[in-house]
Amino acid sequence: MAFDEALAQRVREQLADIDFTEQRMFGGLAFLVGGHMAVAVSGSAAGGGLMVRVPRDDTDRLLDEPFTGPMVMRGRPMAGWLRVHADGVGTAGELAPWVRRGAEYAGALPPK
Repeated sequence: MAFDEALAQRVREQLADIDFTEQRMFGGLAFLVGGHMAVAVSGSAAGGGLMVRVPRDDTDRLLDEPFTGPMVMRGRPMAGWLRVHADGVGTAGELAPWVRRGAEYAGALPPK
């Protein structure tokens, strides 16, 4: 599984003040909060960047943000998930809001 180890380390740093776990899945590395996937560093086969969990009702609005696209699984877009291209998370200032958004949403769900 080839994913961007440097980006994964940057995500760890963004999550340093909360309780999270890591799990390899979908060809990348997922970061879970309360047992729910919050963000994942995508594998190179998926194009890199991040997969971010968001409230379903916010999906369409957030797709207007730069460097975002729908998360597509088996040919179908998944409401509640976004892909953020690697070019959109190149700096800490670009990465932080996406990691925070995913972690806050996952953390608000009932623990598994």
